[in-house]
Amino acid sequence: MKENAKKTLDELLMPMYREDAPGGAVLIASNGEIEYEFYHGLADMENGVKIGPDTVFNVASISKQFASVGLLRLVDKGLVSLDDSVAKHLPEFKSERWKDIKLWHVMSHCSGVPDLRPRTDRNFMLYCTDRQSLEYMKDLDTFHFAPGAGYEYINPTYQILFAIIERVTGMDFDDYQRREIFEPLGMTSTFYFEPGHSTVHTAHGYIINEDTVVSGIDADYEKHRDKVDNDYVDGEGKHWAVCEYGIETFFATKADGGLYSTPRDLLKWENALAAGTLISEELKHRAYDCITRVSDSPYCGYQNRPNTWYGLGWFIDTTPGRERKVYHTGDNGGFQAYLAKYEQSGKVVVMLENRNDRDRWSTQTAIENIIL
Repeated sequence: MKENAKKTLDELLMPMYREDAPGGAVLIASNGEIEYEFYHGLADMENGVKIGPDTVFNVASISKQFASVGLLRLVDKGLVSLDDSVAKHLPEFKSERWKDIKLWHVMSHCSGVPDLRPRTDRNFMLYCTDRQSLEYMKDLDTFHFAPGAGYEYINPTYQILFAIIERVTGMDFDDYQRREIFEPLGMTSTFYFEPGHSTVHTAHGYIINEDTVVSGIDADYEKHRDKVDNDYVDGEGKHWAVCEYGIETFFATKADGGLYSTPRDLLKWENALAAGTLISEELKHRAYDCITRVSDSPYCGYQNRPNTWYGLGWFIDTTPGRERKVYHTGDNGGFQAYLAKYEQSGKVVVMLENRNDRDRWSTQTAIENIIL
């Protein structure tokens, strides 16, 4: 990367983050090699811990591609087929519709399965596990549309992958993913959330401390947040409140959003996918294929932009005149995440933040304009 491009990136990113407030990390690579890194702000406001290369962030829905690859590895081994019905692996799901819903429907958000987790049960929302999130599906008898007939981004369907991986392998989901992915790739700073488990490098997620409603194209469901009594004040006088497990919902489910990682570990992941060491080229091409049309969906607003599709754990942007982009966003509590790859140029962009007040899409667009 040319020095003037690095300077332009610095000029874009530096004003976004204060040294005494939550911040972010950006990594840009080309053909597997790091070209640019940026770390700024605080990972922990209480103790004044700065964000750096070792800082671990919740990557939220970027977790889905890891669950997807976990299952695709079983497909490569002939233990599972993408055309298997959910009913084949989870016969306790009673509706006849599950015989028509294939695994690829689940992975590409076109299953028609509604999200009917009990949102009025605050305790459930804060602490539910993957297994608990699946419970409502056993007796589900109402679906939004026929399999393959539309796009609706539904988090709990990725718990179906969690259950099938455990049932087929006889292993805990965490152990399987660690054995098959994290350890072979040397992703030593990557782990699934467990209550009480963190590292000295784990960032806290922060939000502006005010009564607010979070919604829109970058939020997968509407969230109401109330102002709290305890917060931290930065040098500009902004008040920040911690917003993570025990405060924000659905941190404890793993397959859809419970992964924590660093930019450098995510680059190891991207390099392994590019090299074909995790799944076969055939399955990788299918995973990155335009399977479900996101644009103009009447069922869901999440990432509903023009020229947007969903594959098997990835969004695909096919905007004319732009390089084809395979990407995913993630957001939960005070965390925002973005991971994209550009297949023609070999560029990779990682953006992780422990604050949720920035327009992530505008930032990534500005980065894209600089590096391409």
